[in-house]
Amino acid sequence: MSLPPGGAHWYVLGELGYPDPETFSDSYEAASAWLQDLAQEQGIPPERTVLGGFSQGAVMSYALGLGADRPRPAGVLALSGFVPTVEGFELDLERPLPPIAIGHGAHDPVIGVKWGRRAKELFEQAGADVLYRESLFPHAVDPGFLLELAPWVREAIAGVRTR
Repeated sequence: MSLPPGGAHWYVLGELGYPDPETFSDSYEAASAWLQDLAQEQGIPPERTVLGGFSQGAVMSYALGLGADRPRPAGVLALSGFVPTVEGFELDLERPLPPIAIGHGAHDPVIGVKWGRRAKELFEQAGADVLYRESLFPHAVDPGFLLELAPWVREAIAGVRTR
């Protein structure tokens, strides 16, 4: 979606943490179908795929990786996002959960760091293997965390749990 003041969006954001149900559902369904087609086309099953994104992309990664009607991916990577609360959408937090990597800027003025901390607590309480890093960044990706994520992604795809 293209929304003011500009840029690409997955959904209309009403209140932080609560995406608009209609636009969220439309994007969720379209992305789910695209991921299913990609898996078939490339011959790479969900359990060998890591889903990840930044900001709204992180929100969609949580949804697509942990949605009740979705296959489990090899891992979920969320940078500066939140776990969505949307009417008609449910997360599946039953085990086994994929490993989850969360990165958030401690000085994020767009999606405050409390959202990353909440996600960490939610997934740890559900029994997930969570890699969590806060950095002294605003709403941005920490390049240092990306270096740490490279081996994490390889291990997630290989099904290796080191933590």
